[in-house]
Amino acid sequence: MMSRDSRIAFAPNWPTRIGWLALAVYVVYAGSQLGFSADRFSTGLEHGHRFLARMFPPNFSRWELIASGIAESIQIAIIATFFGILLSLPVGLLAARNLMPAWVSWPTRAFIALCRSFHPIIVAILFVKAIGFGALAGVMALIVASIGFISKLFAEAIEEISLKQVEAVRATGAGFLSTLIMGVQPQVLPRFIGFATYQLDSNLRNSTMVGIVGGGGIGASLFTAYQRFDFDVVLAILIIIVSLIMIAEIVSGWARRVFQ
Repeated sequence: MMSRDSRIAFAPNWPTRIGWLALAVYVVYAGSQLGFSADRFSTGLEHGHRFLARMFPPNFSRWELIASGIAESIQIAIIATFFGILLSLPVGLLAARNLMPAWVSWPTRAFIALCRSFHPIIVAILFVKAIGFGALAGVMALIVASIGFISKLFAEAIEEISLKQVEAVRATGAGFLSTLIMGVQPQVLPRFIGFATYQLDSNLRNSTMVGIVGGGGIGASLFTAYQRFDFDVVLAILIIIVSLIMIAEIVSGWARRVFQ
C-alpha cells in the first residue's frame, strides 16, 4: 500500500510560501507607511481626469518654440552619443579582463560602475551647477551615461569572444593594435553596433528629461509649459516626443539590420 506522501505529485514548498507571504505583508506595511490609501487614490483619479480634460485638444500654435526645442534635443542626443561611443571604446577595452591585467581592468570597472551609479538627471543637475544652464550640461550628463552603459556591455562582449582567433593573429607576429583590429574587432562589431544604436535611442529619451533640470532641449519647453498651466501645449510636446522616439526606434532597427 502506497504511503500518503508518495501520492503527492507536488509537495508544498513551505519556505517559498512563507517567503511570499512575508513579502506580501511587507508590501502592505510599506504602503501604509508611505501614505497610500483608497481615498487618496480616488482623489487622484479625479484630479487626473480634470488634468487630462485640460490637455485636449493639443495646441500646436507654438510650433516654432517646439521645433527649436526638438532640434536641440536631437543635437544633444547625437553629440552625446558620438563622444560617448568614442570614449567608451578605450574604456571598455581596458575593462576587459581577458585582454588586460587585473591592475588595469578592475580600476576601469570601478570607473564604469561610478558612471552607472547615478541617473542622468542627477548628473545633469551636477553639471548645471558646475557649468550653468544650457545644452552643454545636458550633453555632458548624457556622455557620462553613455560611457557607463556602452563601456560595460562592450567589455562583456570582449570577454565573451573566442581567444583562438586572437591567438592565431598573435602567432603571425602581429602587434597589439593589429590583434585588436583583426582578432577582436570582427567578433564584437555586430554587437557594438547594436549597443550604439540603442544608446542613441536612449539618449533621445533622456535628452527630454535632462532639459527639465536645465540641460537644454525640449524638456525645458515642456517644464515651462507645465509651470504656465498650458496643458494643451504640454500634450502637443508629448505627442511630438513620442513620435520622435518611434521614428528613432524604426531608424535604429533599420541600422541594426543593415550593419550587422
